[in-house]
Amino acid sequence: MCTTILVGKKASYDGSTLIARTEDSQNGVFTPKAFKMVLPNDQPRDYQSVLSRFSITLPDNPLAYSSVPDALGEEGIWGQAGINEVNVAMSATETLTTNSRVLGADPLVETGIGEEDILTLVLPYIKSAREGVKRLGELLEAYGTYESNGIAFADLDEIWWMETVGGHHWLARRVPDDAYVVVANQLGLDHFEFNNTDDYMCSSDLKDFIEDYHLELNYSNEHFNPRYAFGSQRDKDRHYNTPRTWFIQKFFNPRLEQDPQSFFIPWSQKPYRKITVEDIKYVLSGHYQDTVYDPYGPEGSSVTQRSFRPIGINRTSHTAILQLRPDCPKETTGIQWISFGSMPFTTSVPFFTQVATTPTYFSNTGAQVSTDSFYWANRLIAGLADAHFKKHEGIIEDYIQETMALGQAMIHQVDKKMAQGGVVDFEKENQQLSDQIESKTNQLLAKILLDASNLMTNRYEVSD
Repeated sequence: MCTTILVGKKASYDGSTLIARTEDSQNGVFTPKAFKMVLPNDQPRDYQSVLSRFSITLPDNPLAYSSVPDALGEEGIWGQAGINEVNVAMSATETLTTNSRVLGADPLVETGIGEEDILTLVLPYIKSAREGVKRLGELLEAYGTYESNGIAFADLDEIWWMETVGGHHWLARRVPDDAYVVVANQLGLDHFEFNNTDDYMCSSDLKDFIEDYHLELNYSNEHFNPRYAFGSQRDKDRHYNTPRTWFIQKFFNPRLEQDPQSFFIPWSQKPYRKITVEDIKYVLSGHYQDTVYDPYGPEGSSVTQRSFRPIGINRTSHTAILQLRPDCPKETTGIQWISFGSMPFTTSVPFFTQVATTPTYFSNTGAQVSTDSFYWANRLIAGLADAHFKKHEGIIEDYIQETMALGQAMIHQVDKKMAQGGVVDFEKENQQLSDQIESKTNQLLAKILLDASNLMTNRYEVSD
């Protein structure tokens, strides 16, 4: 229940590879999250899933890595997104749709692996994006999966997008360096070349699988289209999935003429200009601004405003933007931008990932609502501000700009100090930024609470 965007190094503003995703829970469910580091001694050796009977003995040489696990751990780890100590990034997973032909040919495996497990099983053991695809592919072929997922891997040079097919099959494609990719809960790959191993990978018997079960649906043999073979074209897709891809591509390619309900929106596009972290934050907060589909907007009707599922939905648990910057020291190459809660109401905060601990404000999420937690503070802000969105929109936008500027300033200051040969305490830098974010977030919460209180239904203009 997520939205993914991938940006190649020649399409990004500073040559970074960028992978980002909202982690969205099921309707009516809100999942507290925490930003944490997993050190080698903390990594499990005898791993046991919670939601399935899957278990495995893991290697003895894990790398340290960042992650954003479920804070309460009731249904397993769900690490979701992180950067390891050799600056390989991973986002897992984007839930995908498929079809009955695939599931009948290669049924899902109840005892296999799933989103709960994947980051923990892969990220600590890989030293490149390609290695990530290969390791996860081996696990899928050996143990199977109980769900259909998309997974992103990035290093300084490459981004790979991987999609599972049925219980045991998979395929992956390298993201073009000069393009961006959007995936919104649908199997996205629309082109695959079996003879091009530089840019494509797949399970060892995928070609035979396609032929044996008559999954090739193209009229010509010019190329294989996985979306036709493995994906879905349901009425639900037209309202829940494709409009999100349409909105993001409309932002990065405003001259494109595409239907928000089209099944032919391309997997990748070249943007009309370079893409920034702020752009990614904006589109992942999207609710169809300036269209008749915006639930907060003045255009359209009560029908059109509820026609499509927003990107920046109420039940986003967390959003990670994983940035790998070129020509930087190892300590400052990987930056994990963290957001908690509904994206239109929250900010994105950058942290260096070559550290042993993360700030308490971002890691101490508990079961009880508390303003000492970035997760809960943002849930409170969104819950209070939603009913009078236009009233609060301006101060929320100011908060986002101010806090993201603080993050950029922290990165620039550290870069300058490193270039001058200075010694940097990266945990201290992360903590100082966290303290600033906590102060700004508390100020916003106080302002939103005051405004929301003054807009209560039982207000009355006359006073003593």
